[in-house]
Amino acid sequence: MREVLALGAGFHREFLKKMKTVPTPGESLTLDEIPHAAVTNPNDDLLRQVRDVEECGTRRGPVDFSLVLGGPVFQLCRRAHLSGDALELLHRRVMVSTLFAWLPLLFLSVLDGRAFGGGLKIPFLYDVEAHVRFLVALPVLIIAEIVVHNRVSPLVRRFVERRIVVTEDLPRFNAAVDSALRIRNSVGVEVVLLILVYTLGLWMWRSQVALGDPTWYAIPEGKHLHLTSAGYWYVLVSIPMVQFILLRWYMRLMIWFRLLWQISRLNLHLSAAHPDRAGGIGFLGKSSYAFGPILFAEGALLSGLIASRVLYEGHALLSFKMEAAGFVGFFVLIILGPLMMFTRRLERVKRKGSAEYGMLANRYLARFEEKWIRGGASETSALLGTADIQSLADMGNVYTMVREMRLVPFGTADITRLAATTAAPLVPLLLTVYSAADVVKLLIKIVFK
Repeated sequence: MREVLALGAGFHREFLKKMKTVPTPGESLTLDEIPHAAVTNPNDDLLRQVRDVEECGTRRGPVDFSLVLGGPVFQLCRRAHLSGDALELLHRRVMVSTLFAWLPLLFLSVLDGRAFGGGLKIPFLYDVEAHVRFLVALPVLIIAEIVVHNRVSPLVRRFVERRIVVTEDLPRFNAAVDSALRIRNSVGVEVVLLILVYTLGLWMWRSQVALGDPTWYAIPEGKHLHLTSAGYWYVLVSIPMVQFILLRWYMRLMIWFRLLWQISRLNLHLSAAHPDRAGGIGFLGKSSYAFGPILFAEGALLSGLIASRVLYEGHALLSFKMEAAGFVGFFVLIILGPLMMFTRRLERVKRKGSAEYGMLANRYLARFEEKWIRGGASETSALLGTADIQSLADMGNVYTMVREMRLVPFGTADITRLAATTAAPLVPLLLTVYSAADVVKLLIKIVFK
């Protein structure tokens, strides 16, 4: 009995630490030789890894990475005292940008007598689309910078700190990071964005968005629009400002996904038994929440556009249901879809892990049955308190994690949260069809049904 308890205790202490060791075919293995699970402190292990990285010259960590701390506009904001080196002065940036885009429109519309009425189909103060664009979407897009910086920047270091990138590929890893930073800081890239805004962007606004009736910003004359004084500021300053910020966010997303694509092609150390059910890179899926403010701003822009069509052009709200659903699905796909570039590698890790841990489980179970069922130690009293039972449960838990490993580094909850964030600005549109009380009752039914 004492021998059995000693074996069980030793197994329980060592099992998890050496679980990755799989016996080779034909190797003799007994319960005494199979290590037991030990609950180690993951923080201590991470600190040891970080110290190893710092002490080993070949494991040089990447430079601090940020998608937003760079580029000509960022440097201009720093010189204008609208931002610090780490995106300080957020309230000042939001206030100045919003007032610069919106306040001249109000002032010029009042001077022209187009703010309240004047026989116009849409006076300035009644233009829901313009107010949502400059008073909701624009501030949110600026606030998104600090959110993305705080949540995305640490992810690059995790690839090194958690030893996901092997030592041999660290030079390629650092080269990929440096390449991303060069694109982020490129003057040429932002100049191209500015050119696109004043060419393609304004053409699309004129052909797809601008109304063909008298408004505060223009009077139609045949096939042309005669801009008012407020309209010139609207077309040449305010709209390009929002479009440029949006395009710059799209550029940043492309930089981020390009970096992840380059990382996915490295020799990554992934584990099928990792508790995050994603081989150890589940943090990439959770990081997608950082882009939630951008999706919210996109939803707000769509909401303002639909509201304008419903209120002033007589369209039915439900006629936009397919567009709204496609819009939400498209932007969720834009954020999470590129993470599927890790699917092939995760599939190989899961297949290999299932084979290896399945072999280990079979060998352990065979020795367990030989000892406790077919052997001479089958008395019930001997089973009580033995570590062999706990180790068998640990083995089952580990194999369950391997079997439940996902082939993408995100889950259903991540999809749901991003979809809800994108669709949230569309909820107020229900007020164009239902009363406020009816909307509240509908939301209660959806939440608590």
